[in-house]
Amino acid sequence: MTKVGVGIVGSRFQADCIATSVQALPDEAEVVAVASPSPGNAAAFAERHGVPSSYTDHREMLRDPRVEVISISAPNYLHARITIDAARAGKHVICEKPLCITLEEADEMIDACSRAGVLLLYAEELFFAPKYVKAKQMADEGAFGRVHLVKQGEKHSGPHADWFWDVKQSGGGALMDLGCHGIAFCWWFLGKPKVKSVYAQLSTQVHANRTEGDDEAITIIEFEGGAMGIVESSWNRPGGMDDSIEVFGDKGQTYADMLMGNSLPTYSEVGFGYAVEKASSTRGWTYPVFEEHWNYGFPQEMRHFARCVRGKETPISDGETGRVVQEVLYAAYASAGRGSKITLPFRPTGIARPIDLWKRP
Repeated sequence: MTKVGVGIVGSRFQADCIATSVQALPDEAEVVAVASPSPGNAAAFAERHGVPSSYTDHREMLRDPRVEVISISAPNYLHARITIDAARAGKHVICEKPLCITLEEADEMIDACSRAGVLLLYAEELFFAPKYVKAKQMADEGAFGRVHLVKQGEKHSGPHADWFWDVKQSGGGALMDLGCHGIAFCWWFLGKPKVKSVYAQLSTQVHANRTEGDDEAITIIEFEGGAMGIVESSWNRPGGMDDSIEVFGDKGQTYADMLMGNSLPTYSEVGFGYAVEKASSTRGWTYPVFEEHWNYGFPQEMRHFARCVRGKETPISDGETGRVVQEVLYAAYASAGRGSKITLPFRPTGIARPIDLWKRP
């Protein structure tokens, strides 16, 4: 069958990851268009990645018949609007995390795609990261007995783009940016059980001059059946990306560090071009990685989504996945605000953004 035509909305770091990942799938998909409202960004992106068409308005790109599915890497507050526009245009949607800002938006996105008969795919690359997939395969085979605790941590020095730091555009801080990964991971790893309760502790430790949001977050999730998830999220870890998991059962345990096992311990007095995401310097001791996108799971994720569009595979991460994460994010911010555990289901009304449940305007 023909390659799936992908249109990317966005032109910065995540859009580069998507384009590079699709290029690794020459038989499955190809990027045929890119859209970005920032002057010159779409054209520069198209030239950098060899994309045939560029647009300054995503709605114009949606009229391009070559585009079958769009991949949204725009700021969080635009996710719902772009998704609904795409659904009305008959395009499938891949939406980067988090799904949106509010639960109302999540329901509108799911409903719009359902009514239009298009897929709403939630881009959670941890479901595809090779080490984490192997850990889940072992757990599903019974290697650890009954798994009772899953931990996931993601820590780095802060977001690439300025809009992440603006809670009006992002909806929150490190929990919204990184915690959504860990929430999804723990839920997926344990077999997608119902969430019973959430407790979170949030703080702004280092970046109060840059954001009103949290830059440090610890979230504890209680699942039906008794298993627990612990998610650690931080924008305060210099020196590059730190992404790891720990799994504990009554018959065994495992640990995985996404990148360190794929790095080259390196010392350089003069530095060099690139080591790993978020590493600000390459002088002294660094840990440059190889096949970075593959370690993250991006090409595998895009291959799965392309095959879903062609009806060859069933989505393992969709709009409902994103909605589960969104409700836990709500509960985590509310828990930090109240200083107590939040029981799910949790559906407060009149919420403009999750962080308002922690720091009410």
